[in-house]
Amino acid sequence: MAATPGTFQRARRPEQIQQRRESILAAARSLLQSQPIAEVSLRELGDEVGLAMSNVLRYFDSREAIFLELLDAAWRSWLDLLEPKLRAAVHGQRTAGPTRARCAAATLAESLVDQPLLCELLSSQATVLERNIGLDYARDFKRRVLAHYDRLAGQLREALPTLDVPASLHCARVAVALTAGLWPYAHPTPAVATALTELGRLPPRENFSTSLRQALEYQLIGAVGEA
Repeated sequence: MAATPGTFQRARRPEQIQQRRESILAAARSLLQSQPIAEVSLRELGDEVGLAMSNVLRYFDSREAIFLELLDAAWRSWLDLLEPKLRAAVHGQRTAGPTRARCAAATLAESLVDQPLLCELLSSQATVLERNIGLDYARDFKRRVLAHYDRLAGQLREALPTLDVPASLHCARVAVALTAGLWPYAHPTPAVATALTELGRLPPRENFSTSLRQALEYQLIGAVGEA
């Protein structure tokens, strides 16, 4: 059973600190299954693990840093899954032209659609989560983000060998930006969803998958053509 705020005992050993951090991250991940990031408060996180708000902040730089840690983990996990999928998708295709680029784009889009937590966190990264973190944490987190971009770019170069390093990095950044920008539109309020349906538009979530795939196709086909 989780401790209550009144029975809080500070973790002192490294393994205790790590266990407490993991408990807080697990609580944040659980809460995001039923509500958007903006509605998850620090108090709610503390209640979930039996800690006062001030004690939660003993283990993380801020409320936002908790979700950035979830983002980092989700990003790494996605890249682990994406690498073999991209390799398999382009296997046997000798041409480096539009067909191969279209195949890579479809695989990239499908893999992102399968990662709703990652998409949700990416959509809030720049506009919300990075607005309340300290300089030391920002330095550490952005180093990890740059490493993720480098890794994604490397996977794209393996799938599309004509891309050079600058082009693959640009495509990696655009893929993340497209995901972050399109995701909120795929999860509108009930009123907005109804209005879109009445106007004959695709259901918002279906539209996310289609729009992301098409946008990535244009991006990768254009990058390969330029190369």
